[in-house]
Amino acid sequence: METSEELKNWFMEKRIQRTVAALEKNLFEAKYYPTARDACKEILKRIPPGSKVGIGGSATLKEIGLIERLEYREDITFLNPERVMETETDFTAVLTKTSNILREFLTCDVYLSGTNAITEKGQLFNIDGVGNRVGAMSFGPKQVIVVAGKNKIVEDLDEAVRRVRHRVAPAVAKRISASTPCAETGVCVDCDSPARICNIFVTLHKKPMATPVTVFIVGEELGL
Repeated sequence: METSEELKNWFMEKRIQRTVAALEKNLFEAKYYPTARDACKEILKRIPPGSKVGIGGSATLKEIGLIERLEYREDITFLNPERVMETETDFTAVLTKTSNILREFLTCDVYLSGTNAITEKGQLFNIDGVGNRVGAMSFGPKQVIVVAGKNKIVEDLDEAVRRVRHRVAPAVAKRISASTPCAETGVCVDCDSPARICNIFVTLHKKPMATPVTVFIVGEELGL
């Protein structure tokens, strides 16, 4: 008889298999890697020398060690707005200082991002405040690579919206020191704050026509 842990692993493996198959049906390239280390190695192989590389704000990319590895690559141009956030705590100031970098993402050779949720129907769901992340995921870069831990998989879009608005967004607002009610209370109140990070809801139901998108699902819990 299987243990509880074995049954949990079996259930998650089946869920990942369904999600990968659904993503492929929706014309995304989809890959599964059991460990973050394996995923990171494969992503680095897909970034050729001379590339201009951009990243969307993502705790996942940090956790798998990808950002650190990119910082050490001298054969690429790495556009990393996170550097500004390390020295500037005011959200409005960060946005002002990074705006030119964010626009450059649309002409990147490779754009890397996490995602807020992936449905078992093969859809990518994201909420943005500025729009640079979902914009670059949709059109512009020559190659888009999206990385997600197994915890990002949800049943459908309804669950995706609930997960992101009520769990993820308050935590992200807290992380970036946004002046929003949820950053203080941890509760979404559908606010009217100028610093609101939930202004844009975007679902990639299928792969964008002109943008190659690869989704890496990792068999670990990553990000928020």
